[in-house]
Amino acid sequence: MSEPLQPVIVGAGPAGIRAAERLVRAGLRPVVLDEGQRAGGQIYRRPLIEDGRSYRSRYGSEAGKARKLHEAFEALLPAIDYRPETLVWNVSAPERGNQLDLFSAGRHRQIGFSQLILCTGATDRVLPFPGWTMPGVYTLGASQVALKAQGCTIGDRVVFMGSGPLLYLVAWQYMKAGARVQAVLDTAPITSKRHLLSLAVHAPRIVGLGLFYGLQLQLSGVKIRYGVRPQAVLGKGQVEGLRFRRPTLKGEVVETVSCDALAYGFALRPETQLADLAGCRFRFDVRDRAWLPERDAMGRTSRADVYIAGDGSGIAGADAAEISGELAAAALLEDAGKTSVDAARLVAAREAILRQRDILERAFPFPTDWFETLAGETTLCRCEEITMAEGRHAIASGSVSEINRLKALSRIGMGRCQGRMCSAAATELLSGACGVPAGEVGRLRAQAPVKPIPLGFGAAVETEARP
Repeated sequence: MSEPLQPVIVGAGPAGIRAAERLVRAGLRPVVLDEGQRAGGQIYRRPLIEDGRSYRSRYGSEAGKARKLHEAFEALLPAIDYRPETLVWNVSAPERGNQLDLFSAGRHRQIGFSQLILCTGATDRVLPFPGWTMPGVYTLGASQVALKAQGCTIGDRVVFMGSGPLLYLVAWQYMKAGARVQAVLDTAPITSKRHLLSLAVHAPRIVGLGLFYGLQLQLSGVKIRYGVRPQAVLGKGQVEGLRFRRPTLKGEVVETVSCDALAYGFALRPETQLADLAGCRFRFDVRDRAWLPERDAMGRTSRADVYIAGDGSGIAGADAAEISGELAAAALLEDAGKTSVDAARLVAAREAILRQRDILERAFPFPTDWFETLAGETTLCRCEEITMAEGRHAIASGSVSEINRLKALSRIGMGRCQGRMCSAAATELLSGACGVPAGEVGRLRAQAPVKPIPLGFGAAVETEARP
């Protein structure tokens, strides 16, 4: 008699929910582990308690999709083993068996799995600049979480800075919520927006919404600037303004905008630490400027029992995450001999979204010159309080050309965040210093625990074996 399957899904966002839905339809009861208190992920994050706001007021143009996903998950609850507020902080290597280390309700648990679907999502990609660690500076994602989940804004007079469609969306959401949006500072040049013309042919709704947000912001008196590079966050102990430079037809100018909060970010960075600990092979993705787990079209990784879906496999957005979650579950079922799936339609739909994402990347390019003028006293690694000057000194004095060597010599990436916040910046700094592409300086290896856990938590370990 064959051993019963116990698939485990990590993450209850769009990818995780659709993966669970597919497995339940096949007669399985998956375990769904999620850090959040309520399912939905970052993009469709729900408030901790219902606060009377409508789906339209919370999710805007995506209200219908959010409602459908939430309702789909509620319908799944009797058929899955759902464990919210559960941190998965380690995955055993293949030679040590199929096991996850969890932290939940103040206790350490271990759980076995027959197959694992990683739907770990993404976080903001941040880059350092003078004052970025000052109270009142947030990531774009954090500012959106405050609005969606907590029903509040990060300030009364807010500036938004960075690159990517999220920049304009969150600024518009804050304006609609009653905050005074002081400025939208786009780090991409205005000439890059010409790529939106070709995107309009393939995705007119996306471009139309972007134009709508930008026009409404401008009609409301919000300053929109392009090609921006920040010079300093102003204020003593709290954000009071931002000084920045930008190009004009007459040359570069320096401007100052007053504010009591700043939200910034440069698109998203995939969360891949669990795939790394699981022993999956990685490849460097030029578009995302990040190392991603190798995967086939359906989400199979190099480890036979581990699958990956959603933005943790490459940034593509919520619609693509739903598709990839269903594909990963279908691949699991096919590999287990449960069913054979014709996935061509789903694969084609996801590929179409990825092509749109390629165009968006050209319209909102990464600021490759970011580190050219950063002062030495600027904080690079906030956990270990390592400055740009110290990072540059470690590179030069140690003849460093590999990212883990830089970590060993400087402690960059050794703090509480395990490099989740500073690794992108450290990679760009090192590749620039060495004069090589970012993919040639190596990958910062993940270490367990992937996120902070309390000391002494492992005094009593509860182990859940496979059935």
